Amino acid sequence: MKKKHNEHKNEEEQRPAAGQEAPQEEVKEETAEQQAEEPGAEQPSAQELKDLQDKLAEANDRYLRLAAEFDNYRRRSAKERMDLISLANENLVKDMLPIVDDFERAIAAMKDSDDAASAKEGVELIYNKVTAFLKKNGVKEIEAVGKDFDTDFHEAVAQFPVQEEDKKNKVIDVTQKGYTMGEKVIRYAKVVTGV
Repeated sequence: MKKKHNEHKNEEEQRPAAGQEAPQEEVKEETAEQQAEEPGAEQPSAQELKDLQDKLAEANDRYLRLAAEFDNYRRRSAKERMDLISLANENLVKDMLPIVDDFERAIAAMKDSDDAASAKEGVELIYNKVTAFLKKNGVKEIEAVGKDFDTDFHEAVAQFPVQEEDKKNKVIDVTQKGYTMGEKVIRYAKVVTGV
């Protein structure tokens, strides 16, 4: 029993007393300012200070020039983008002018003639020119009649009750054709769906 008591007493002696912290090693960190304040620490000479100031001024000057060059580049590229868009519109209008000329000739011919067949033929020729122009510029008609109703391509303007099960949720009529240009829908097809 004395043995257990002595062991317990030894353990208590080894533990620090309440309220006391175990001794820790202090880590002393010196900052550059503290080192500079110490006597015998090496101070930069006036020449070294001037060299550092010159390097700083040179770096600042390079930074300002680079910022100005980037700003000029940004402005120039924005202007080039606007010119490119303007040029694309100009080419589009130039390609449309022959079609306008055909319309003017057709209108003049209809005023001078009572022949409905020739007027119809002239309008069909102009329509074919317009559709060819659109195809040349990547515009395609969205096929809708008989297809499943798809909100990515169609806009439902009306619903019509149908008896046939295979016509339900399908496009049964188109009130206005839709078009895509490339992969983008530029006008949704306005359709009537079966319910």
